[in-house]
Amino acid sequence: MKIAVLGTRGIPNHYGGFEQFAEFFSVYAAQKGHEVVVYNSHNHPYIEQSYKGVQIVKCYDPEYKMGTAGQYIYDLNCILDIRKRKFDVVLQLGYTSSSIWSFLLPRKALIVTNMDGLEWKRTKFSKPVQKLLRFSEKLAVKSSDVLVADSIGIQQHLQQRFGVDSTYIPYGAFQFDQPDAAQIQSFEVAPHQYDLLIARLEPENNVETILDGVALAKQTRKMLVIGNHQTAFGNYLKHKFGNTHNIVFVGSVYDLEKLNNLRYFSNIYFHGHSVGGTNPSLLEAMASQAYIVAHNNIFNRAILKENADYFSTAEEVADLVSHKQKSDNLRFVSENFGAIATNFSWEKINDAYLQLFTTRLAENQQPKN
Repeated sequence: MKIAVLGTRGIPNHYGGFEQFAEFFSVYAAQKGHEVVVYNSHNHPYIEQSYKGVQIVKCYDPEYKMGTAGQYIYDLNCILDIRKRKFDVVLQLGYTSSSIWSFLLPRKALIVTNMDGLEWKRTKFSKPVQKLLRFSEKLAVKSSDVLVADSIGIQQHLQQRFGVDSTYIPYGAFQFDQPDAAQIQSFEVAPHQYDLLIARLEPENNVETILDGVALAKQTRKMLVIGNHQTAFGNYLKHKFGNTHNIVFVGSVYDLEKLNNLRYFSNIYFHGHSVGGTNPSLLEAMASQAYIVAHNNIFNRAILKENADYFSTAEEVADLVSHKQKSDNLRFVSENFGAIATNFSWEKINDAYLQLFTTRLAENQQPKN
């Protein structure tokens, strides 16, 4: 197959979840003998024209000049380039800034869209932008040949709102089983003597609820908050919790080895995401053998099932911080670690995508009655 991947800033990953998936999937598909093109922003730091057998096409991306509006121009440039090439499959990762150009997608290619999360629920967006995103979601559903939902919650949403079927393929992770306590020394914490939150500091990730609970608990154990705090909401949180001395705003950390060790050696790992699909950071916490306390919603429960503790309020967080230890919840840790190999291995996820493409292309080639 000849496969195009768009909707990310590019590979190798220097940004986030979809970029990581694009890297792992495209390299896997290329190793299986398929011709794969990944579209990169012209600002991406990787300057070569191929990466581990994957062809890279760079397109002009004015986001650095225009902000979010620039993403729409970048996606347009990618789609215009796609029209020049004969792809069997176009894999779109997300729809927020590409679906308005869906009428330009090549009709002969199989259009597969990973529908991401409920982007229109994100409170960082104004009401007009949320309305636009709901419209974009509708366009993506109408213009795609195949919809992929990376969580059961998203699959149910697509069925309930649009009456359409989708294929459930979750995100993936690699099991982490070689901890090194030296990797956490620079954070001035001792193994299992700190709690941890890794997230974009946004309201729908329940960061404030978690930190309210930590403050209520009046524990001396450190709470590390990892994520870019140089934002309006980040500044608000730093001001609100400035006198809660065990809450430490670390900032962004991109070193995967450090992140895996921080998760492994944490006492409680908090996961507050509430509007996404299968969030990559949740699987990475499972894969890193963290004891997880998650926000109580359908997305998190579909992945963790009964192998976590859940919270909805700051008071519940405070109670968990005061009374829960990783050492008392090793069964949760073991079950989640095993689930990565059974249900969320990258090889299984990547192969599921290729099998989906192969099956649907074969169906399309069959003569119609």
